[in-house]
Amino acid sequence: MRKSLVLFSIILSIPMAIIAQNQNGFPVHVKIDNGVIEGNYDTKTGIQKYFGIPFAKPPIGNLRWKAPQALDNWTGVKITKEFGPRPMQKVVFGDMNSRSNGVSEDCLYLNVWTPASRNTKNLPVLVYFYGGGNVAGDASEPRYDGENMAKEGIVVVTCNYRLNVFGFLAHPELSAEASYKASGNYGALDQVAALKWVQKNIAAFGGDPSKVTIAGESAGSIGVSTQMASPLAKNLIAGAIGESGAAIPPTMAPIPLAQAERNGVEFLDKAGIKSIEALRALSTREIYEIYNESNRFGFPLVIDGYFLPKSLIEIFNAKEQAMVPLLAGWNSAEIPAMAYMQGMPYTKEAFISKTKMLYPKDFEEVLALHPHSNEAEIERSATDLASDRFIAYSTWKWLDLHKNNSTQPVYRYLYSKLRPALVDKTLISGLAGGTLKAENAPPAPKAMGAPHACEIEYAMGNLERIKEYAWEADDFKTSKTMMGYFANFIKSGNPNGEDLPYWEAMNPSESNPSYMVIDAESHLEKSNVEKRYHFHDKAYGNSK
Repeated sequence: MRKSLVLFSIILSIPMAIIAQNQNGFPVHVKIDNGVIEGNYDTKTGIQKYFGIPFAKPPIGNLRWKAPQALDNWTGVKITKEFGPRPMQKVVFGDMNSRSNGVSEDCLYLNVWTPASRNTKNLPVLVYFYGGGNVAGDASEPRYDGENMAKEGIVVVTCNYRLNVFGFLAHPELSAEASYKASGNYGALDQVAALKWVQKNIAAFGGDPSKVTIAGESAGSIGVSTQMASPLAKNLIAGAIGESGAAIPPTMAPIPLAQAERNGVEFLDKAGIKSIEALRALSTREIYEIYNESNRFGFPLVIDGYFLPKSLIEIFNAKEQAMVPLLAGWNSAEIPAMAYMQGMPYTKEAFISKTKMLYPKDFEEVLALHPHSNEAEIERSATDLASDRFIAYSTWKWLDLHKNNSTQPVYRYLYSKLRPALVDKTLISGLAGGTLKAENAPPAPKAMGAPHACEIEYAMGNLERIKEYAWEADDFKTSKTMMGYFANFIKSGNPNGEDLPYWEAMNPSESNPSYMVIDAESHLEKSNVEKRYHFHDKAYGNSK
């Protein structure tokens, strides 16, 4: 009896992720640059999975706020069957779901899903960066799971990168100690380190290092835009996919190093900390709490002369970006109308008043571009303005810059599939793409379109992993289409393929370029909203 109780307690102590994997799998070994790792071969799906592979030294102790450092080699076999810890973060977006092993500064781990057999070589590769405003996020989230994309003949990688104060703090003392005489951007440099790891190691998983496409959503898409622009990464990639976001004003644009350093000095001063040495001496908890008490929403990316020598607009206009195919777009209702109206009613008078307030010199042009004669028009126009000001315009500008400054194909989409009903009526949809508990929540207003982040599980083919929504046939149809476009693009730089509506690349000479509306019935359209984006281009000073 005692032996039975001991055995039962041991079983209970085994992580459920391992138990679930081992139901249909057996261990497999791969020799990579630093040593041998053990993953799991899933006999049900045919996909090999390696979770929690370290790709840099833990950025702890004296390595806090330093560029990621090369790993030491190990002997024996490193077990890589559990997702590594996610980066330090508080619950900023309550709708994010994680499968990772806790929260830690020791977070530089990546995950690989591969369909390769023992003789497979030269498969295309996808490296996916998660969203979360560079303050939250996790490579283990179910919506980013790489298994279904791997079934399409692609090696999939998701990777962690440092966030918030741990990933983006700049300070004069940090700049002085760095060999490249700059600071900040540590999370972005983690992404570069992951891409370098892929170049060295992906062939061991059947992948081709010359066929690496990077993709991401929101802050992940912003990461893709900066990796495309960075001299450190542009030669490590063969294609780029962006879902809602680019590091272009007004969306999380990088700031000059001197300004970033001043932000860091102010942060330390307000916390009563005298030096970086003193900050490094603090515990994880102390830094975490000091940052949270500051009420900062992270720290901006930096034009540091190293990762980013100039702004993205300057880099693309100088034709210094990665010259690779680009597929990018945004969602039809990234953020609700209320974000523009700020509590004001959807009346003509209120819309005009709010627009005069926000655009005192240009309100007549804004009103002319945005219909506002009735409540329905106002809600649509307020949604468009809120979305453009948030993230849609910056994505448009990224596409426009690349199509005008490269000979590579550029594909634009508008994701428009409305979400189905929630299974649990006490939940509401959250900004980051999932759901939040809302006791006695009022009925949600009728959706004007597809909100921010809702397309991720469609693009990656992961609807069945997201249990909160009552998926219907049209959802699976949309997912099959979007995933098909992404898979084709990863394989060839062209999204087109059998049984998919034809997607025409953007023509730089056209004033109304083509874009793909992705929905249950996906179709190509010619844009009739370019004047809107040219206005924002001028308003944000990005058209010079």
